[in-house]
Amino acid sequence: MSSVKFGFIGAGNMGSALARAVCRSASPKEVLISDVTTVKAQLLADELKCSYGDNNAVASAAKFIFLGVKPQMMQKALQSIAPVLKKRTDRFVLVTMAAGLKMSALEAMLDGEYPIIRIMPNTPVAVGKGMILYTASPLVFMDEIGEFCEALKFAGRIDSISEELIDAASAISGCGPAFVYLFAEAMADAGVECGLPRAKALEYASQTLSGAAELLLTTAKHPGQLKDEVCSPGGSTIAGVHSLEADGFRGSVMGAVKAAFEKTKELGK
Repeated sequence: MSSVKFGFIGAGNMGSALARAVCRSASPKEVLISDVTTVKAQLLADELKCSYGDNNAVASAAKFIFLGVKPQMMQKALQSIAPVLKKRTDRFVLVTMAAGLKMSALEAMLDGEYPIIRIMPNTPVAVGKGMILYTASPLVFMDEIGEFCEALKFAGRIDSISEELIDAASAISGCGPAFVYLFAEAMADAGVECGLPRAKALEYASQTLSGAAELLLTTAKHPGQLKDEVCSPGGSTIAGVHSLEADGFRGSVMGAVKAAFEKTKELGK
């Protein structure tokens, strides 16, 4: 019986972040990492005190095989490990994080049916504040889902969602950080224009976004109510809100999410 429980094919930003989270909840001795750039896998393995190898080593040994592969590269990656997977007689689960690719598409690429968990994490998993959406195929056992969720508990929030909704959800949580960073940068730029030093303006914008998000999550109040609580009659905040609305702020945000959603659907074709 292999001692490798979690294998990562791909040590890019997301694969590395998830591997770091897993190594906090499980023993690094149970983790095996591979990457097309061997040095990258070796450096991450040295950092986490786990092992590294090639894709076939991960495919042949790990119970949970995380596929940190871009959608356009998935078919090539799966074709290379398909013979290894077919030879296995023990239980394993494939974990895909490729945007837009349905679980049925992976099965077609592999020419076989396997237990698959499809996830859509976002970049804040790197600091343990991520949002990880997941859906599982019928072949995945409930205890395996529990083991998977436990392994990623230090990556952030984990939520189950049907596969037909995961692309829409990832347009918010997966793409959303980029929209938030644009907003933070714009706030900081405005602060600089108003006379603040750049570092101070960015710190204030970042902490404001972090605190506002925490308040939204912990109070469960509607965002409109929280907005109203900041807006005093005839005050500065409502003047700023008026300006945002006049410039189509909410419509622009909705348009960005919709555009991301449509692009994600294209990636799966």
